[in-house]
Amino acid sequence: MPELTELSLKEMQTGLRTGRFSSRELVSAALERTAQVESSLHAFLHLAAEFALQQADQADEQRAAGDGRQTPLAGIPIAIKDVLTVEGLPATAGSKILEGFSPPYTATAVKKLQKAGAIVFGKTNTDEFAMGSSTENSAYGVTHNPWDLSRVPGGSSGGSAAAVAACLVPAALGTDTGGSVRQPASFCGVTGLKPTYGRVSRYGLIAFGSSLDCVGACGRSAEDVAVIFEIMAGRDPLDATSADIEVPALSVAQSKDGLRGVKIGVPREYFIEGMQAEVQEKTRAAIAQLQALGAEIREISLPHTEYALPVYYIIAPAEASANLARFDGVRYGPRAEADSLWEVFFKTRGGKFGAEVTRRIMLGTYALSAGYYDAFYGQAQKVRTLITRDFEAAFGQVDLIACPATPTTAFKIGAHTGDPLSMYLEDVFTLPASLAGVPGISFPVGFDGKGLPVGMQLLAPHFREDALFRATHAYQQATDWHKSHPKGFES
Repeated sequence: MPELTELSLKEMQTGLRTGRFSSRELVSAALERTAQVESSLHAFLHLAAEFALQQADQADEQRAAGDGRQTPLAGIPIAIKDVLTVEGLPATAGSKILEGFSPPYTATAVKKLQKAGAIVFGKTNTDEFAMGSSTENSAYGVTHNPWDLSRVPGGSSGGSAAAVAACLVPAALGTDTGGSVRQPASFCGVTGLKPTYGRVSRYGLIAFGSSLDCVGACGRSAEDVAVIFEIMAGRDPLDATSADIEVPALSVAQSKDGLRGVKIGVPREYFIEGMQAEVQEKTRAAIAQLQALGAEIREISLPHTEYALPVYYIIAPAEASANLARFDGVRYGPRAEADSLWEVFFKTRGGKFGAEVTRRIMLGTYALSAGYYDAFYGQAQKVRTLITRDFEAAFGQVDLIACPATPTTAFKIGAHTGDPLSMYLEDVFTLPASLAGVPGISFPVGFDGKGLPVGMQLLAPHFREDALFRATHAYQQATDWHKSHPKGFES
């Protein structure tokens, strides 16, 4: 039997149900593994070790009693990105401005997982307020990619993706505003889902861009991520933007006909000059594999793709400017000492926000200011509509869209820190789907010459996550890329 920590979520479910191991053994193995590698990885900002062991013992007791109350995730450790609140645990959003803050409530997505028996194992590292593509913007240090410790894990859900890739937990929650689950999943060689906007409640999520933020998840495979998604999705009266649309029972079981009859579009705009040749090669090979499984491949066009980057970096900072106004040193976190209230605001915000957050607040405030609102924010929203219509037209022709998740594999730590624009370009393939609110899944399709994972993504119409899971599962049944684990970084 593989090491307990290398088991998939589905394998853990089976092992616990059949008594091959206990929840305490599972959590203890995860804690031992984390102790071995965390000093070099830095995936977590907070480990809930004592709490996790207590929950494991409770799960074991219920299982031994045979009281019929066993739930889908009973006794399985799950990590939570530190922009989602968990009552009793710190919630810093990777920022000094929330240092020491402990929320009095739990995010709905997390609460649903807990109700299903999941054990909150710890809070993972993140770019400050989820603003970044590398997890280098965290105020509490950089997370390292377990495939190469000199490289970033992606961001902003880099801690969650790294924790899954390094076999610390079988799955982790992240958030995706412009690619923050899909991009780190690609860099770390795991499977990551951005659901349809409104499919999963945002209650308890520390807001970045309210019209873009999605709670997603990453895991070893589409099969594992589907389990998490089905539990946490659905209408929530505490979130007015959550959709009142039934979540179907998900089955990723492969049809005997494979993907026969599934039309997959390949947008010509996503294979651009300057992208890493190996990324294009592996993505094309994966598309060929989907075709071999029965899918019909068609070239399509998403003509407004080139505008997604500038549109996102007007809309997202504008929403961030409004959302982050609440962090003023009065209601949350530490407060700077000063003689007047205005000085408290200035010193707290000026001293506690990091450089990237400050940059985006300034950009967003400028875009929303008198005389510039219509020219920038208003115009960006109009172009966003055009991008959304591109997807609507495409999904009138095809069932899914296949494209690269990132233009390159994981880059070196520090490679883009002095050039914000080059960092923003890392999200060029994930931003359009975020602006349109459609669901997407990223999964590994090979390795480059340096042994770094290459990921691609599938996109689907609104609320068709089931189609993403079935197609990705079919691919993963025919390939073994998702079964690879990084080795040698423990030392």
